[in-house]
Amino acid sequence: MSEQGREIIVIGAGIGGLSAAIHLAAKGHRVHVLERQAQVGGKLNLIEKEGFAFDTGPSLITMPHVLRELFAVAGRRLEDYLELIPLEVTCRYFYRDGVVFNAWRDRELLAQEFARLNPGDGEAFRRFFEHARSIYEAAADPFLYHSLGSPLNIARTFWHYVLKGHESGAGADEPLSRRWRAVMAALSSRTLDQEVRRFFQDEHARQFFARYATYNGSSPYQVAAVYSLIPYVELVDGGWYLRGGMYSIARALEKLARELGVTLETNCEVKRIQVSERRKLTRLRPEVRGIVLADGRVLHCDAVVANSDVVTTHRQLLSPAVQKQATLRKLTKLEPSCSSFVLLLGTDKTYPDLEHHNIFFSDDYQAEFTDLFEKRVPIQNPTIYICATTRTDPTQAPPGCENLFILVNAPYLTEVIDWQREAPAYRERILDMLASYKQVDLSDLREHIVCEEILTPEDFWQKYGSNAGSIYGLSSNDRMAPFTRPGNCSPEVERLYFVGGSTHPGGGIPLVMLSGRIVAELVDACVNG
Repeated sequence: MSEQGREIIVIGAGIGGLSAAIHLAAKGHRVHVLERQAQVGGKLNLIEKEGFAFDTGPSLITMPHVLRELFAVAGRRLEDYLELIPLEVTCRYFYRDGVVFNAWRDRELLAQEFARLNPGDGEAFRRFFEHARSIYEAAADPFLYHSLGSPLNIARTFWHYVLKGHESGAGADEPLSRRWRAVMAALSSRTLDQEVRRFFQDEHARQFFARYATYNGSSPYQVAAVYSLIPYVELVDGGWYLRGGMYSIARALEKLARELGVTLETNCEVKRIQVSERRKLTRLRPEVRGIVLADGRVLHCDAVVANSDVVTTHRQLLSPAVQKQATLRKLTKLEPSCSSFVLLLGTDKTYPDLEHHNIFFSDDYQAEFTDLFEKRVPIQNPTIYICATTRTDPTQAPPGCENLFILVNAPYLTEVIDWQREAPAYRERILDMLASYKQVDLSDLREHIVCEEILTPEDFWQKYGSNAGSIYGLSSNDRMAPFTRPGNCSPEVERLYFVGGSTHPGGGIPLVMLSGRIVAELVDACVNG
């Protein structure tokens, strides 16, 4: 704990901002969180309507140890705040040719599913799992758990791993040659799709693993093979749901933060980050002084942690006097992640053939990503995701009803697409496509809709200020993305830090919580240095 706590302001009460606030408060700092929206959570949010509850953001918990560790930092038990429920079937997959594939929590049952598709792919799954585990052990330390250093620092981390394993003990029991191969696999120039094809013969299995690139808003045909660690972290611990809905995380973290003395204001918009003038003669960077609110208040502090999008923060919250055009150009060149088109449908009928999580795969997966990242138009033949939380938690809808969260990947915002004009017709297209799958009867879905909301990329921009309406910050399509993602410290302004999906280590609940831990360590070292 710090000998003397400092005043820290956190802009944004998303999961990353709340995580940073909890870590900082646990270190003895005085933390003030400012949230523009009426409730905390950021993109992990909630719409309640006519007795239906719809989580509007992340729908699956992976890496539950990260959540548990966050509560432990504050001297609390996760179980006193949240109830984690394991999903026996993490997701059910429906393919165009009639195949139904259950992604079982039990890895042996899952291996048998792969063997049912292709006799050799059951053993291929076991080999791929071990391969992905080795990549995770090699890459997790530099890419997930610590601030993104220079390429030289990352190289040193990898070299230390090859020689000794990690300080946590990960990989220490592996032969040196195996650790070396794991590092080479993590740094491979292959794409995720190419990596998967080295193991699996069946196209259903290949499409299953390719989908994991969408967990960070990217394309499996462009993202690097190191992201094989994404399916690993889901498969090793399985998927989880939280009793009462995913938004219960935001409620629990808000409660924990307040218990630690964090002050939190909602409906509170930050207009400017206040900094000292650039000191040209000494070549020192300007330094954070505080923030200016939309209501005219000026709050002084020792450091600012921005849970707002990194690109949006540089463009809108920093004065032109301290902005570096070179940095703005660099950030502008970084490709946003994809966005999403979402239907929230409350129905007066249940659809028992659906699992909690469901994927309806298209029959031309590569064409989807051409539409997304090359043409940047709504996908003509999309894969469709449906989450039916009532399968696990009936309290999320009236009795005998269903709350369906239906998501299709969508391109980030450009001037080409007018979503207000496109949304109604695209809704009809998605409902038509769902009705065409023969494995489950959704032909009468329209007739049973009793309440509805539509979210488009425009909503993600307007509500959360996410760059170009992206939902994962930046894509990882560039092979150097693990090295070029914006770091957690501002390159222009002393004592300005970044947390959340648009910065290191990336998007998704566990990673943004880890970014909160990383930032808290950086802030603590700086203000007490």
